[in-house]
This record gives sequence, C-alpha cells and structure tokens, in this order.
Amino acid sequence: MIVVTIVALLAGLTYPSLTSGIDSLRLRSTSDSIMALLNTALDRADRRQQAVEIVISPKENSLVARSADAVFMRRLELADSIQITKITPPAEVSADEPRTFLLYPGGSVPGIGIEISNKSGRKRMVGIDPITGVPRAEFEK
Repeated sequence: MIVVTIVALLAGLTYPSLTSGIDSLRLRSTSDSIMALLNTALDRADRRQQAVEIVISPKENSLVARSADAVFMRRLELADSIQITKITPPAEVSADEPRTFLLYPGGSVPGIGIEISNKSGRKRMVGIDPITGVPRAEFEK
C-alpha cells in the first residue's frame, strides 16, 4: 500500500511538468513547420520566378502558400492546441480575417510576423526577416 501511494504521489508531481514539456515541443514543432512553409514559398518565388501568395487565416488556424499559376500549393493546418494570436505588420482588418501577403520574384521580402501560442500561454513569433529574407523564430515568453 505504501509503494502504491509513493508511485501515485510521484505521478501526480511529474504530470504537470511532463505535459508542459509536450506543449513546448508542439509549439516548437509548429514554428518549425511555419518556417519551412515560408522558406519553401520564398524559394519558389526566387527560383521559379513566380509570384507566391501567402494566406494566413487565424479563424481557420491555417496557412496557405500558392503560386500564381496554381501549380504550387502548400497548406499547413495548425494543431488544436496551437493558435495564431497575432499577425504583423498590423492591418485595419478584424483579427479573425485572413491576411494575404505576396512574395514577388526579385522583389523585396515583406516583414511577415506570425505569433503563435499554446494553451499554457507560451508564445513564439515566427516570421521573415525583411533585411535578410530568411525565416526566423523567437520565443516571446
């Protein structure tokens, strides 16, 4: 009986830290997936010399990248535990409205920023650096 009590006590103490670690891994994995999608879209615009449209939809919790000729299309659905909380640069539209950005071949790269958060409140900003044109991610909290 004492052994069962000790095991139950240890399980109760380690469960919150274990779930927090899993949530952090999901947040990092999602930010890596967003960076991969942005990098693929940037590469497509540069190498194929095609304009690529990036649509970020907080309401649907998804990102879509598609070329002008509709040959290239990638869709990224975020997990239910991850939410898009903010898109930069700010625009005068509702927070739930989809935002569209265009990547022009040979043009300047827009400074897109997507803030994602998990249910425990940790946030991560994923975006494209407008100076280098490289996707990057950084923790907010």
